[in-house]
Amino acid sequence: MTAVPNLASALSRSRLLNGAAEWFLQYFLKPIGQILLFAVIAGSSISLLALAVGFVLQTDWHGIDILRVPARINLFEQVVRQLPNMLLDGITIGFVYAVIALGYTMVYGVLKFINFAHSEIFMMGAVVGYEVMIRLRDGQLLSELPPLVVIILMIGAAMLVCGAAAVVVERVAYKPLRGAPRLVPLISAIGVSFFLTDFVRAFQALNRNIFNMPYPTDLVPFFGARINIAEGLSTTNTTLIIIISAIIMLVGLNYFVNATKIGKAIRAVSQDQATASLMGINVNLMITITFMVGGALGGAAGVLYGLKTTNVTPYIGFIPGLKAFTAAVLGGIGNITGAVLGGLLLGMLEAFFSALLPYFPALGLGYSDIFAFAVLILVLLFRPTGLLGKKVDEKV
Repeated sequence: MTAVPNLASALSRSRLLNGAAEWFLQYFLKPIGQILLFAVIAGSSISLLALAVGFVLQTDWHGIDILRVPARINLFEQVVRQLPNMLLDGITIGFVYAVIALGYTMVYGVLKFINFAHSEIFMMGAVVGYEVMIRLRDGQLLSELPPLVVIILMIGAAMLVCGAAAVVVERVAYKPLRGAPRLVPLISAIGVSFFLTDFVRAFQALNRNIFNMPYPTDLVPFFGARINIAEGLSTTNTTLIIIISAIIMLVGLNYFVNATKIGKAIRAVSQDQATASLMGINVNLMITITFMVGGALGGAAGVLYGLKTTNVTPYIGFIPGLKAFTAAVLGGIGNITGAVLGGLLLGMLEAFFSALLPYFPALGLGYSDIFAFAVLILVLLFRPTGLLGKKVDEKV
């Protein structure tokens, strides 16, 4: 008689273990594998491009001053020497762009609307991270607390403030215009963007009388400590923090969207708001949650960007926000996986041009953004839906 209960118990444990293994594979290993695959694809593509350009342009192009490299420099050897660090820099900034791009992608996926104020939400996250570090410094806690605690406090505060700010923006500037033509909320988003920039500038001017906000990372030796990865390749703890934090957020978002009831409801609203409402889903609540999650991710990305650049201003949101939007379009606007791929590719391209252009005196480093944004033009011309986007027919 005891054999039957024992068999049932064994079968129950087996099902539990299989379920746990399937969950771990679906929501942990699979998204991490996708991220690593995208990093390999982006790194391999840019490596081949860098080596090809270095090989072709190592010779003197007579009569074309813009392509003329100083004779003492072997461009191919320089590219080979700089390639490992170039890839690491590209991955680092690419993950930041990917996290920012997720805010654009989530809102567009639900409302088919580009939230251009998201770049200023990102800027606010960087400012909140600065404020947390300054207040910890003034309280004599910055050098006393473990660096991991400092990072968690910075990212946590930025996510709370920026998530709340995104919800307020949606309620005040977007919700009353939800039934209006698409151009109307777009203009409203631009207005909100200017308002947030000037609000932060006024707040910091009145509160601290400053414009530039340098992160006091020099007070925490951990941030600047270097790690030797391989011969000729080293990085700082800050770079590893950015990469690990971004991966954690990307995996967490994948789980939230695909495994939770709220995530499934958001996906239902993105497909058909009317049908989702008939099925009992609170459409307004799902839209609010979408803005909150997107804003929180933008705030976290702002902290990571601030740790990388170590100096922020009320105007830092425009260029990174525009690049993140480019990354979202490159991967496929509205596609979360595409935002990761687009961010990594754009980060690699930026690192490639930043490393290569200084060898061309006629151009220089200042032209790197021109080539990066040229990617957006090419994508819109030849692949308007992005690398992973799908064409969706308009309903009539």
